[in-house]
Amino acid sequence: MAKKEKIAKTNATRLLEQARVAHRVVTYEVDPDDLSAEHLAETAGLDIEVVYKTLVLHGEKVGHFVAVIPGGKEVDLKVAATAAGAKKAEMIPLKELLPTTGYIRGGCSPIGMKKQFPTFIDASAIGHDEIFVSAGMRGLQIGINPDSLASFVNATFVENLAREKK
Repeated sequence: MAKKEKIAKTNATRLLEQARVAHRVVTYEVDPDDLSAEHLAETAGLDIEVVYKTLVLHGEKVGHFVAVIPGGKEVDLKVAATAAGAKKAEMIPLKELLPTTGYIRGGCSPIGMKKQFPTFIDASAIGHDEIFVSAGMRGLQIGINPDSLASFVNATFVENLAREKK
């Protein structure tokens, strides 16, 4: 009988389990030199269309907020700012990610941050039965229904939050 691999529990997976939110955890091999969503999708055997990345932004007068966008795209800062009610928004500096969220680059989950920030999910997620977001550490992804995710983190779906990379 094959020994079942033990998957690490993270704050995000614990919270989903406690709330009895249906999800699954997928593991993948981490390459510290390539933390891209494209590499993650390839390594985990997932379609890049369903891999979403979690970005933390700061908006003028509104503070921090979160954008969850398709892995192969980039955030549209104007759309993100408008969604958050700000005139301008920018990505937070990398050195602020861990102290602000409790997560590191390549392992930032929209679930279980130190503080629940306003969260916006690109509306393209609605077309999928399941999307994958970080489980809160490199090497783990959570597969979850987009509506379940939005409900759990009190997120709003936003049209065109992401755009093609320049």
